Amino acid sequence: MKKLCTFYIVRHGETEWNVKGIMQGQKNSRLNKNGLLQAKKIAKLFKNIKFYKIFSSDLIRTKKTAEIIAIEHQMAVVCNKLLRERNFGDYQGKRNSVYQKQLKDLLEKRNSLPKEERFKFKLQNNIESDEEIVSRLITFLREAAIAYPGKKILVVCHGGLMRTFLIHLGFAEYEELSGGSIENTGYAIVESDGIDFFVRETKGINILRI
Repeated sequence: MKKLCTFYIVRHGETEWNVKGIMQGQKNSRLNKNGLLQAKKIAKLFKNIKFYKIFSSDLIRTKKTAEIIAIEHQMAVVCNKLLRERNFGDYQGKRNSVYQKQLKDLLEKRNSLPKEERFKFKLQNNIESDEEIVSRLITFLREAAIAYPGKKILVVCHGGLMRTFLIHLGFAEYEELSGGSIENTGYAIVESDGIDFFVRETKGINILRI
């Protein structure tokens, strides 16, 4: 029987841009005071878990969250660009309300599509589709699962990336897991044999059951 790799996939702590409703995407914004406290709180929660490796997106908000958790384990954080948030193109650094207003028709069209078509749909050439961001996350997770069978791996990444991944796995539908439904430092415990993924536990992930 294959040994499964166990991933603790965690969203970063709160940032000022989170509070202000600014699209972060792949731009950098730092943790605010609340975000630092959230990171310290989850560090204590995970204190007795024997992580074999700690990985993070290379963006400042995730790296800092991971480093705070890593202090408890006296481990280094390994950054990987595959764990980045979605690239929102020209809308990165702008308010979410601007994105919603200017892309209103395209967003409505995307949201009306069947799940498989919506997954592949691109709002603009420089905005990553759900398929593109999930593909890079799954590539990372599968390689890690094969490399570290039977181990516990911490992965600190982003809410949008986590949400789309969980929807792709069938954990929830788009309508049940809307934007903002994953809290800062919310997490999912996911097991994998390098092929399939099994969601075992979640916290701070708010599903709206329809």
